Amino acid sequence: MRILSRWISRLSPSAHRLASTARPLHNASASPRWKPSEIAQQVPPSFPTACSPTRRVPRFPHRYRHMASSSEVIGEDLPKPLSAKDFIISLGKRPSTITQGLENVEDVHTTKVITRYTYVPPAKSVEDETRPSGDAIFGELSSVDKENLAAAEIPDYVPPMEIFPNSSHRDGSIYCGTDDWKVDYRIADRNETWLDAMMFSDPTDCRMYDGTCVSHSSRHMLQFLSLRLAKIPAELGSVELYGYIAARDNLNPLLNYIVNFSRDDPIIVKQGSLINMAGPKRGIELVGTILIEYDMKIKAGEHEKEDLQVIDGVSCLDNIDTWDRRPFTLRIHGDCGAIDVGVSRLNFAYEATIEVVVSQVQSSFSMRLGCFTSGLHEEIRLFDGAIGEPGGLKRSVVAVASNDQMELKFKVAADSCIPAEYCCCFEAKQHGRATQEINTGFALIAVKVTWSTLIEDEE
Repeated sequence: MRILSRWISRLSPSAHRLASTARPLHNASASPRWKPSEIAQQVPPSFPTACSPTRRVPRFPHRYRHMASSSEVIGEDLPKPLSAKDFIISLGKRPSTITQGLENVEDVHTTKVITRYTYVPPAKSVEDETRPSGDAIFGELSSVDKENLAAAEIPDYVPPMEIFPNSSHRDGSIYCGTDDWKVDYRIADRNETWLDAMMFSDPTDCRMYDGTCVSHSSRHMLQFLSLRLAKIPAELGSVELYGYIAARDNLNPLLNYIVNFSRDDPIIVKQGSLINMAGPKRGIELVGTILIEYDMKIKAGEHEKEDLQVIDGVSCLDNIDTWDRRPFTLRIHGDCGAIDVGVSRLNFAYEATIEVVVSQVQSSFSMRLGCFTSGLHEEIRLFDGAIGEPGGLKRSVVAVASNDQMELKFKVAADSCIPAEYCCCFEAKQHGRATQEINTGFALIAVKVTWSTLIEDEE
């Protein structure tokens, strides 16, 4: 297929607003007859969802786009078919199964302990005990085949994320040339996005229709679910990782950091570890095409020139290549490693800004905070560490589908005690705030969620 020499011209601001496919008006007092997600589930995955934006022409040539879902990838770089021998070997593999800082806030509630749990490993079945080994099934295997059979139980294949040519920071090619994506997304501008979260949490210009604001509409948004250090050189154990991953959307193409660690303050991780996400700074709009820019390294010496390049470049995601609430993972490959990026598109979503303050600390304890949005089962890790004194955690921004909810799960424990789990839920709203309090045996935890839309509709 001949690659287009120029992209389709960008929409005017007014047309860009129309492309957002604002939600139809409805009586706020009546129960909604349907949700966008319910319509999306009735459409075969091979077709765009019914609530996709009206602009159907991709911003990029076909070979720079991905058709990805939770179960398949359609594109030019497909995995090679298994040989007969590899297929037979694969049959032997089985998948493994506070109040301070929250003034002037309404609706304060107390959340109680939901459950206490302890993990009990599943017992082996009779079938497992009597299952013959690989040698008994297939005869004597070579040493290489035995290593393959004893490798990870889950197949280690994640669809690759294609990297744009001439997008390397290391050799400076990202700053050279006049590629359209470099111009349209202002790649030479290294500033962070000037748009902040909670821009329309307290609007004064709402136009109401049957009790619903029609001046500020929901948007299709991209939610980062996880980042994982998938591969590093085999001889390395824990490494010092630094660098950044950022999104550039049409709302404002400047850098919206998902992670950003300096060389002087790297994080310590090992292969397979989650990378704690510090961002995004604000919600990420997914109308048309967005760019994912990244440059991450392993600190290996006294000088930066001695460091190992993990990933480097620019990739893209497009709304017509994703589906509402269909999480998927793509792998960014680099010279000395790879990072897995888990994301999902959320149609008709609002921006939720989460602020957590811990007070009345009785003794030090560990805490893990996970977020589940819009009915997705994938956990967004917001915090995992020790609490020793009162204070606030970092602010987190999450996309939540309208007419749905966000659930926060706190797991707290002291020393080697069994952790206690506390949950609190928040219904998605266009504007305003909501708070809840969790009274544990270790401290008082106050949670404030501020709701906002990303844009203000033009009249």
